[in-house]
This record gives sequence, structure tokens and C-alpha cells, in this order.
Amino acid sequence: MGTSARKRLMDWYGRVRRDLPWRATRDPWHILLSEVMLQQTRVATVIPYYLRFVERFPTAESMARAPEQEVLTLWAGLGYYTRARNLRRAAQELVKRADFPKSVEEIRALPGVGEYTAAAVASIVHGDAAAAVDGNVLRVMSRYTADAGEIRALPTRQRLREAAEKLLDRRRPGDFNQALMELGATVCLPRNPLCAQCPLVATCEGRRQGVEKQLPVKIRQNRTELSRLHLLIVEKHGRYLVRRSEAGGGGLAGFWEAPERRQLDGLQGLRGLGTFRHSITTTNYQVEVSKATVPRKPDGFVWKSLGQLAGMPVSTMTKKAFRLAGLTVTKIK
Repeated sequence: MGTSARKRLMDWYGRVRRDLPWRATRDPWHILLSEVMLQQTRVATVIPYYLRFVERFPTAESMARAPEQEVLTLWAGLGYYTRARNLRRAAQELVKRADFPKSVEEIRALPGVGEYTAAAVASIVHGDAAAAVDGNVLRVMSRYTADAGEIRALPTRQRLREAAEKLLDRRRPGDFNQALMELGATVCLPRNPLCAQCPLVATCEGRRQGVEKQLPVKIRQNRTELSRLHLLIVEKHGRYLVRRSEAGGGGLAGFWEAPERRQLDGLQGLRGLGTFRHSITTTNYQVEVSKATVPRKPDGFVWKSLGQLAGMPVSTMTKKAFRLAGLTVTKIK
């Protein structure tokens, strides 16, 4: 990508860039917050969460002081909950410092911050000449260079990362990184790239060879597991039986969940409510939901009203189960 191609990309970005809330700030904490939220999550999904978090946690200090339960409650539904815990840990690290980390290496040392996030934050906040290479950028570079290597293979990713480093506009690295990500997100799409709208079409090697739709090469890996769960809605005097999940199984550590049938003895009045599907990373769950009562509260469980649950981090799977029973756990605004 020569100077003219870079200019075409930057001119295009200046014309069509989406008006996203984190692009209206250079506050390093807000930029870090947005980049962590955007990991493996669609922009449209992130926007309302970002706005809520910025309102509730405008500074690293405000999140560092907050209980983990509050952070998880606000994060509920965004998925990959380790991000929320690491973000709070990162906030606690930041308050120990006199200022925000200046280099890619220092930013990467924060809990939960990887190579891409560190480069993105450093380039946007400090203007560091570091290429931020996410899935969108890997796809763009694979097509632009006509690299036929398997996209998940480390040698392929390293080649594409090096190519992105060579192409980086070192005068405006933050804008350039965002321009490449924008191109991948809106034009150089996974299945049907919109080449007629691409500012780099004239110099795209994949397009020249007519292989743009075959790239990047991704060998299908069938790693999805199917698991079945039977969740229960157990009510007594307007309160519902729940427990705080531990790590492992289908649960999310620290989140509150409805009981599984296998966890309770002496069930009475069992009545089916329906089923739904739910996916967590590489596992697809077929979830059956029933109503039931129990003669006494089992160990490890507590009774909570819907109002109480609204202020607690409740798993998405449990919220779906409650909805089948005509109940809603209202999310905190």
C-alpha cells in the first residue's frame, strides 16, 4: 500500500466513518473501556453498555472502588465475563499510577489487555506507531496481499501482522488503525465483500486475482458441543430459588442462576414450561424449563424476589428461563 492508497483509505474514512461514542473522546480510560468491550462483540451490542459504563464509571477510580457484583450486573448480557473482572482489576492497577500507561508494553501489562487492545489504545490515545490487528484487519490484509495461508495459523497471522505494520501510517496511526478496522467491519465483509465501495480496490491483490471471496482461508473446525440442561423456576411467597454459580459447567462464576433439576431433591408439582437454545463459546445448550416446588430450601440456595434479582448479576440463561415463566428480571439502567 503506497502513499496514494493510504491517502485513499484515510479520505474514505474521513467521509464515511461511523459516529461511535468512543470516537468523540481521547480519554484513555474511556478508550480502554470501549476496546475491552469490543473484543469479540458487535459494535451495535456494545454501544448501550459503553454509555452505561461511562455514566456509572467515568474514571478508573470509580470502577476500582465498585463491588465486583455491581460491575458484573451492569455487564450482564455482554458475554465473556472475564473481561469485566479484568477491567475492574485494570482499574485498580491504574489508580496506583500517577498517570495512564504511555507505551504499548505498559498498557499490555494491565490485566486482560492483549496485543491488539494495547496497540489500539496506544495508537489512539498517545499516537504510538503500533498496528492494531484484530479479526477485521486480518481479513482485510489477507485479501489485500492475497495470502492463502490458514488464517488461524500462527505463521499466517504473523505475516499479516508484519504486513499491517509496514502499511501503517505513522503520522496518524490511531486514525489509520480505525480506518482499517472500519473497512473490515463495513466493506471487506466476511462472506460478500463490497469491493465496488472499497477505497483500496485498485491495489487489492486478492481482487486482481479474483480470489477475494475465497480469502481468508479458514479450515472448518467442528468443535461445538451439545449439552442439555433442565432448569427449574421454584417460587415461594413471591421469591425464587437461586444460587451463586461457581466456575465450571454451564455456569458463569459469580452470577446468580436458577437451579438445575439434578441439584434438587424432593421436587413437587413439576410442570413443563418449554425449551430454548443458548450458546456459550463452543457449547450449544438445549435448555428445558419447568416449574416446581420444594419442601425446604436446599443448602447453597437462597430465596430472592424479582426486585432483589434486578440488582444482582443474573446469568442470561436464567433470565431466559424466567421469561418462559412470564417473569422478567429488570436490568438496571
